[in-house]
Amino acid sequence: MTGIIVAFPNRDNAAGIRNLLVRGGMTVTGVCTSGAQAMNFADALDEGIVVCGYKLKDMVYTELREYLPESFEILLVASKEKWDTGLMDGIVGIPMPIKAYVLLETAGMMLENMERRRKKRREEKRARNPRQQAAVKEAKALLMERNQMSEEEAHRYLQKSSMDSGTNMAETAEMILSMMERGTF
Repeated sequence: MTGIIVAFPNRDNAAGIRNLLVRGGMTVTGVCTSGAQAMNFADALDEGIVVCGYKLKDMVYTELREYLPESFEILLVASKEKWDTGLMDGIVGIPMPIKAYVLLETAGMMLENMERRRKKRREEKRARNPRQQAAVKEAKALLMERNQMSEEEAHRYLQKSSMDSGTNMAETAEMILSMMERGTF
């Protein structure tokens, strides 16, 4: 799950930023005043954005970036002098005084980029390597030969077995092949 965490040392400032993001149609998972609290919120999420100031009660933003999982990014709200020398990977900065439209557009862009990366990871995960493709093809061929199925029927059988067992098709094909080799199928 993706979420936005707002972390500022002053709780009123954090609540104001949260309200602005919520009015902009974004879901804020948590509001906090320290880096430790932000990390606790991050533990409950798969990925997300931490909107924070330069310094929290217990750490500065660079320390927070180091402690957060790779799947999180920081949206730093600070005076430009604080990050004029450049920002490390995973940090995007917007200058103070804050402009509502800049905050909303930047957070929206960051969320879109996360969604794009998530879709890409899913597509890469779905793509089978040559060994997996060969296992699926061989399992279909064995099902067609031994059970007099058409290729379409064998494919549907593999799909259904995969869904029923909660495994992907390549794993299901490998299970069928090993069962056929042992003579238990």
